[in-house]
Amino acid sequence: MITVAAGIIMLGILVFVHELGHFCVAKFCGVKVLKFSLGFGPKLVSKRWGETEYMICAVPLGGYVQMLGEGGGEQGEDASLDPEEEHRSFAKQSVSRRMAIVAAGPLMNLMLPFIVMPLAYMVGINLPAYLEEPACIGYVFDDSEADRSGFQVGDCIAEINGVAVPTWTATGPALVNHAGEAITFTIIRDDQMQTIALEPHADALEGLQSIGLFPRQEAIVGHLAPDMPAIEAGMQVGDRVLAIDGRQVNSWYDLKEIIQTVGGQPIDFVVLRDNTEVVITITPRLVEDSEDFLIGIAPQQHTVFKQFGLVDAFQAGAERTMGLIDLTLVFIKKLFSGHVSTENIGGPITVVQIAGQAAQTDFSSILSVLAFLSIQLGILNLLPIPILDGGHLFFYTFELIFRRPLSLRAREFAQQIGLVILILLMILAFYNDIVRIIGS
Repeated sequence: MITVAAGIIMLGILVFVHELGHFCVAKFCGVKVLKFSLGFGPKLVSKRWGETEYMICAVPLGGYVQMLGEGGGEQGEDASLDPEEEHRSFAKQSVSRRMAIVAAGPLMNLMLPFIVMPLAYMVGINLPAYLEEPACIGYVFDDSEADRSGFQVGDCIAEINGVAVPTWTATGPALVNHAGEAITFTIIRDDQMQTIALEPHADALEGLQSIGLFPRQEAIVGHLAPDMPAIEAGMQVGDRVLAIDGRQVNSWYDLKEIIQTVGGQPIDFVVLRDNTEVVITITPRLVEDSEDFLIGIAPQQHTVFKQFGLVDAFQAGAERTMGLIDLTLVFIKKLFSGHVSTENIGGPITVVQIAGQAAQTDFSSILSVLAFLSIQLGILNLLPIPILDGGHLFFYTFELIFRRPLSLRAREFAQQIGLVILILLMILAFYNDIVRIIGS
């Protein structure tokens, strides 16, 4: 419940920033704003200040700013306007002003990360230590694409399709840029340079893990879940797992394979605690709505806390923001070219989950996720799909070039097509969200 509430609040912030952009530029241009709403549907809270009614509505999946002379509703473009206020109608503004008002919403979403990301870096962020280390392989998942291609533990990735990748962090953008294409890895093995080729892989945008490559992760317990077999059997945080059921454990990733093989039978865990080997008998539990046997432990994560000064924070924040914008644009390009699966599209449920999970961590994580989601919302709304802001900008661009608006019939037809596209995308997004929930 806390996750959902926190996620809705964060989504509300993004919507507020978006609509505030429309609102402020409309006011600056002298356009009368009738309503400013967060959410859709029945009103929960309503207050009129001046000429504008401010509302919070029941469905927290968006919002809107209604201006005089916009649409066919209350005092819309089809209504007869008061001659004294006609000049304040949105429909009576110049094309350039209308474009500025419409573009202000998504542009505000794109500007927000340039503010919140530097703040996150000034507050300080905890990063997994391996992200800033060379991309050396600590584990190759059995029968994965990487395993079949010949990757071995200890291989260090130097280049991906000719692009240097000095750290684990650098591998993400390099893989995204080549998602759906054949990928050639240049690796260092026993001080020798070698190449390994992979066939086109649509899910490469999920990182090296999607092809079966993982960083080194020692089998040290960092967290114990309450009311689960491990803590009930006496396992402690800091225990290093040496063996399970007589099988040696070299990596954290060995644990799952061994536990699933044994199933729900009691098994002996040999752990190192205070330089002494301790044997603990644990019976894995089949978790409801899951096919996995679990004992309730999580690995110890080595993190690095980094805090930046004012100038460095703004530089790092701007670089991170530009990187996220670039990755989003590449993802959209790959999606429309068919190199990325539509299974990667997420909907409001995923957004709320991501935002809610971040809200339960630290302040810098909240700001980072807020920036990421704001970029997605901004770019999505700039797509030239009728109904979205980008569709309206397309109409106004036509009017600016040809000195006349697109015909009413053509606009209505385009908006109907846009509505169908948007509904189909929402159905797909909700379907993917539900599949992810069931799968988890």
